[in-house]
Amino acid sequence: MPRKPVRPKSSTHCIRGRQASNCHHRLTDIIYPVKREGTPWYKFISWLMRTGYLGLMGGVEVRGMENVPMSGPVIIAPVHVSFLDPPVLGGVCPRALRFMAKEELFKGLLGTLIRSLGAFPVKRGTGDTAAVRLAIDELNKGRALIMFAEGQRGDGVTMNPIQSGMGMLAKKTGAQVVPVGLGGTNIMWPRGSKKIRRARITVVFGKPFRYADMQAADDKEARKLFGERLAGDILRLTHEAGLPLQPALDADSKPSPEG
Repeated sequence: MPRKPVRPKSSTHCIRGRQASNCHHRLTDIIYPVKREGTPWYKFISWLMRTGYLGLMGGVEVRGMENVPMSGPVIIAPVHVSFLDPPVLGGVCPRALRFMAKEELFKGLLGTLIRSLGAFPVKRGTGDTAAVRLAIDELNKGRALIMFAEGQRGDGVTMNPIQSGMGMLAKKTGAQVVPVGLGGTNIMWPRGSKKIRRARITVVFGKPFRYADMQAADDKEARKLFGERLAGDILRLTHEAGLPLQPALDADSKPSPEG
């Protein structure tokens, strides 16, 4: 009886596209399957996204997949530069992901589709307590949740400041936080564009950490350290993914109107 191939210890996986010819000696998750969570429907759409759509549109390379905890509550915290960021992460992450989406998207076929894939609506700019409670409940059940730490899409040039709600969720639930860098989604579908282009995408999962890991004298300092750690990790991983974002401007460092 032939022996099954042994999966080498590699932290990089690549779905080849016609523009991904420089993905040398990398393994595809078609040949060496990665154990994935989710319903059969979720797994099918995830597979279709990463091997069908992304494969045809230029290919996707995933680094650091071993950094994603496969049990317990997890917050996947990526940079946000494109509408494509959530479906790309849903396609490559081994955990089944829940995610918040603006309530305007929950209409018609699109609303039915994203709801079936784990999305739940949030009212932007209102401090939607129902959505926050649902996010906490999902994490307390040991599930994985995408949270865009910046709170909105960036311009692909400068990173936005980390929102305080991220630290609150991490503290209340004890979830592990996985920073994620993305490169290429900003080219494939940049903010403000209606046209989707071919591009090779790189996703880099960083090492997880918890809010409780912050060595601080009080909670105010812990929140500050948590935000700085998360922002620094996301920025570094995004650089590694090929997108050299500039760090967010602090309120104190922003130029004055007269400057």
